[in-house]
Amino acid sequence: MSELVVGAVQMTSSENVEANLERAGELVREAASAGALLVGLPENFAYLGDDRDHRLAIAEELPGPDTSDQSGAASTGGPILSAMRELARHAGTWLLLGGFPERGAGNRIRNSAILLDPGGAVVAVYRKIHLFDVDVPGGKRFRESEAIEPGAEAVVAQTPWGGLGLSICYDLRFPELYRTLAARGARMIAVPSAFTLETGKDHWHPLLRARAIENQLYVFAPAQFGAHGPTRKSYGHALVVDPWGVVIAECGDHEGVALAQIDLRYEDQVRAALPCQSHRRL
Repeated sequence: MSELVVGAVQMTSSENVEANLERAGELVREAASAGALLVGLPENFAYLGDDRDHRLAIAEELPGPDTSDQSGAASTGGPILSAMRELARHAGTWLLLGGFPERGAGNRIRNSAILLDPGGAVVAVYRKIHLFDVDVPGGKRFRESEAIEPGAEAVVAQTPWGGLGLSICYDLRFPELYRTLAARGARMIAVPSAFTLETGKDHWHPLLRARAIENQLYVFAPAQFGAHGPTRKSYGHALVVDPWGVVIAECGDHEGVALAQIDLRYEDQVRAALPCQSHRRL
């Protein structure tokens, strides 16, 4: 299979988990109705707030392959994962949960990207490797490492269209991760994000286009947008970039879905015409 429509969701999540899941469902179903076979939700789609205790309280353990409840029925996970698995089945799409609150060790959580197939099964899990410990312009301070347990493994999920490389937000600034994903067979890269307004306005587009150009693959980036409270704003501009670095779909300053047709035959043409991957010396 060489063609598909992808949908990069843009939403404004808050501390209201129920409202966030409802809105995510609306946007995923909208994308599926438009023909998307792969839909991505942004980082922190289920909860975006500063209350560390609440984030820990809603974090969920992922069910193992043999996990069952006391009745013997297979476990579908906690309420967030269960709702998203049902959403994938109802929409009939592959669904990327761009930044899922997975319970980690002790009082820490993992910022995890989870890929579900159209039957709701968990196909792949990636834990965010690079943590956002930054003082951004304007005085806002982020210390993700205080609450998040970092991952350590690059993940390429297998789909009917080939490898899907997984990453999350701040990972975007580390090109070696994307080179690794491309070398392991990724044909597409997902970058679900909650990029800050202060950094996104200058860096979002050039970084995403660079990752597409240097690895000659499609990049799709679901995004958080707007104000999530009195002090935090996200840049938005969920988009899809082709292997030549052209933005082929983008959300503006509103919630919605960036929809784009992906053609892997075009990707093959780009790689054949400019075979820079085979020219690597390092």
